[in-house]
Amino acid sequence: MATSRSLVTPTSNPLLEKALREKLARRNETGGGLGQLEPLAVRLGLMQNTLKPRFHDPQLLVFASDHGIAVDGLQSPLHKSTHEMVAQLLANQLPLTVFARSLQLEMAVVDCGIAVDLPTHDRLLARKIAHGTRNARVAHAMSVEQAHAAMRAGMEIGDKLRGNMTVFSGLGVGAHESAALVLARLADCPIRDLIVAGPNMNPEQLAHLMMVVQAVQSRHREVSDPVEVLAAFGGFEIAVMAGAMLMAASKRHLLMIDGISACAALMLAARIAQPVTDYCVFCRSHGHRGLDQALNLFRASSLLELGLESMDGTGAALAWPLVKSAAALLTEVADGEDPGPTLPQDLDENDGTSALGPALY
Repeated sequence: MATSRSLVTPTSNPLLEKALREKLARRNETGGGLGQLEPLAVRLGLMQNTLKPRFHDPQLLVFASDHGIAVDGLQSPLHKSTHEMVAQLLANQLPLTVFARSLQLEMAVVDCGIAVDLPTHDRLLARKIAHGTRNARVAHAMSVEQAHAAMRAGMEIGDKLRGNMTVFSGLGVGAHESAALVLARLADCPIRDLIVAGPNMNPEQLAHLMMVVQAVQSRHREVSDPVEVLAAFGGFEIAVMAGAMLMAASKRHLLMIDGISACAALMLAARIAQPVTDYCVFCRSHGHRGLDQALNLFRASSLLELGLESMDGTGAALAWPLVKSAAALLTEVADGEDPGPTLPQDLDENDGTSALGPALY
């Protein structure tokens, strides 16, 4: 994975950022200010290295896997098995699929390690590393070789993405606990902050979860290398997501991060190539307090707060129109308005290259 360090380019560029802000300021003279859409628009321009960011073929990927730690009495918030939730997604029986279809997001489920074999489906990508991870309380969730294989599978997915925007979300019984364990170790933060759902969480449930995750932490207390942390705590969906994020960011794609599993994958990816976070917008689909802490680790906030209690990916789907609107601030031309250049005036527009790299038209 060391080659990923040189693949992901930081988005920082003072010249382009100044030009983007000036372009928005000129629009504000006639249309007024548009609040948080403006810094988002600037970030999109920096991601795509252009004054006119555009999106095409947006995709929503749900990475699904089972977790051995679930045998210790863990349940999903929806009280369904992983394969039951995936079946509902593929059958268009959940709000997430309704929103994705109405917003023209191409949705697919990635089977990273579901415990059962699912029938083939045109929106199911089979990338199963194993039939679920092992119980991290008694052994490593996966081998280091499996961790590398899963990340390579994700990089293959990222390399083949048709569009330049992808929603990343995870799914699976035990996924939240696995992600919390990865984040707690990589960020050196208290696991309790990532486990507590809220002030009304059942004390017995919290006590049980803390007993399980602390036992896992104790067993793997010496692990610190990022890939070894992944192997110790799981899960396959985190590994595959991280690989896909690295490859997508290397292509200057926008990554919409939704949920704690996606945050854990991003933290892992950032340990391999830190600039990957430059390409991220954060979203949320539920009010779990542990997700507040996960977002705090990136000093980030959710783009849209609707008080959802739904499957990860739902909030990102609903936030997608805001992202498109932010890009339109820079790209779409009002009646009578000078369309302006794609790159700042003092860059060579004839060949579309400069110190900023190739222009994206």
